[in-house]
Amino acid sequence: MKILILNGSPHPNGNTKALTEAFTKGAESAGHEVVEFMVGSMNIKPCLGCDWCHTKGEGKCIQKDDMEKIYEVLDVADMIVFASPVHYLGFTGPLQTTLARFHAPFKPKAAKNALILSSNSPNVFAAIETLYKGNVGFFGAEDMGIKEVVGADNKSETVLKDLEAFGASL
Repeated sequence: MKILILNGSPHPNGNTKALTEAFTKGAESAGHEVVEFMVGSMNIKPCLGCDWCHTKGEGKCIQKDDMEKIYEVLDVADMIVFASPVHYLGFTGPLQTTLARFHAPFKPKAAKNALILSSNSPNVFAAIETLYKGNVGFFGAEDMGIKEVVGADNKSETVLKDLEAFGASL
């Protein structure tokens, strides 16, 4: 299976990255191919809402930025993992911008989705869960699971082993 991870964190060595690395280790041990994009540090412009992608672009966005790299993998991915720190009750701005750019291909072909969230505060996940579940339904994908990690647990051995097992179980 080809797995695309969209990591919304701007921190290359942060908590969310530690979680996705553990997930990747498990997924690769099970023979899956994993590609991760750190969208928090990529040049991805917001959707213009111009609809060029659907009127003239044949599903391709008129903007030429780092989203083109993601589109290449998105086109062949069997699974998408959305990973994000929760800075204020939602996905990071870069991850939300990336999701908005899914407008060009309209619906990803990936039949499976998962969600990995990291926060230093408890009780901040409900809004993202609602957005994620709405996306899964709209995409017609299967929800493979939601992992939410709070505070000091972010890089704990127990949580990292759980994420590794989650990746290996797919």
